[in-house]
Amino acid sequence: MDLYRSTFLCLLALNGVALYRSWRTKTVTPPPSPTRAENEKADVVEHRGRGSDVDAQRVSRLKWKFVPVFLLVNGADWLQGPYIYPIYKDEKGLEETLVALLFMIGFLSGGISASFAGSFADRFGRKAACMVYCVIYSLSCLTLLSDRVPVLFLGRVLGGICGTLLYSVYESWLVAEFNQLMLEDPGSILSGIFSLNTTLNSVVAIAAGIAAEWMVRFFGTAKAPFMGSIVCLSIAFVAIAKTWSENYGAAWDDDSIEATNLLSAEDGKEPTPTKSAVSMVVKDKNILTLALTSCFFEGSLFLFIFFKFPALKLCHQMSGASGDLPFGLIFAILMCSMMFGSMLYNSISASSSTPAKQVLIYTLAAASACFFLPAYIRDEHITLWCFCIFEVCCGLYYPAMSSLKGKLVEDSARASVYTILRVPLNTFVVLALSMTKEGEGHRNKVFVMCSGLIVCAALVVHRVLVA
Repeated sequence: MDLYRSTFLCLLALNGVALYRSWRTKTVTPPPSPTRAENEKADVVEHRGRGSDVDAQRVSRLKWKFVPVFLLVNGADWLQGPYIYPIYKDEKGLEETLVALLFMIGFLSGGISASFAGSFADRFGRKAACMVYCVIYSLSCLTLLSDRVPVLFLGRVLGGICGTLLYSVYESWLVAEFNQLMLEDPGSILSGIFSLNTTLNSVVAIAAGIAAEWMVRFFGTAKAPFMGSIVCLSIAFVAIAKTWSENYGAAWDDDSIEATNLLSAEDGKEPTPTKSAVSMVVKDKNILTLALTSCFFEGSLFLFIFFKFPALKLCHQMSGASGDLPFGLIFAILMCSMMFGSMLYNSISASSSTPAKQVLIYTLAAASACFFLPAYIRDEHITLWCFCIFEVCCGLYYPAMSSLKGKLVEDSARASVYTILRVPLNTFVVLALSMTKEGEGHRNKVFVMCSGLIVCAALVVHRVLVA
């Protein structure tokens, strides 16, 4: 059995053990006896006419609305993951510098769209923005049916806009709907939803990697997974239209504005305008720290997406192996690793008092090493395993960051703040890709740079973040 299949099977077994332990912990461990204060708190809730069972049902209904759609839109994105580089480089025969330029245009588009996508979602509705995402991303996939370079650039522009929407408006809609439930202990419940999303998203990503490779072999073209993405996006569009309610940012919510003005009038004060998203970011050192961390870690992740296959191909060739790399299987391996990381985070958050900040610091430190080692060790096994550990870090990073953002960012302009956080990220990736050169030497410099920047982010989180 070769390296990739054996690694995949080992990771499947590891994830299976982690899932079993998680299930057994939930079924075997008895709930702690309530304290006197908790009993009094429960009496108050019961007096209000709403018990924990009612809250659980409301949370469950919200999950059933959000999670399937979230998995569909992410599945559409994951289907493209294994072949977004090969379709340009191998199937269309473009030079690596032109491929880098296409990627750069996508991130530049994402950076520019971040300046208005969040305010669009807050003003016109986050549900509407999620539906717009499905339409635009489908159009982006259709552009890959053409071999004309201008059309491919248009596809990357649309894809960049969609990247901004995917990582901001869906989470914003969820948090706003969750906050409207007005639960007694929302923090741990919301953190659990984020962890569930990441775990299930990893399962979808694994399946998408295997499905993408099968589709390419069956249809004989790398365009096939992109057409499969359109199917997923169409189903998600219909589900959003039929089952989701609309929510807005406070600055654009008429009921919120009216309530604020009435309260101000009762106090004899002039109504104060809602704090802008930009000032919210600039004046809050915690949000600035999250912006820096997002820029360095997620920026390094996007560079990793671009350079991972060339790095593995070089090590594969140096080992004397023949044949092409199994891109879909490698993608599934990496997603298996991310799934294990998300389950690890879930286990940490459920069984210990380790705060999300501490988890984030350890995650950043490990991720830094995963970039540094492949730059100096030309071994296919070590390179693949470093990439796997980095994906484990991604599985820890995203729920930790979502938990921190959920606590630190005000709901009134959540989508706007989330998109603003992506501006430095996209700027960083654009600058890095604009300097792309052919060859191993440049790639190693990029890996070392990413390693150093992630260490810097860990130090800033340790020294500055208060959460």
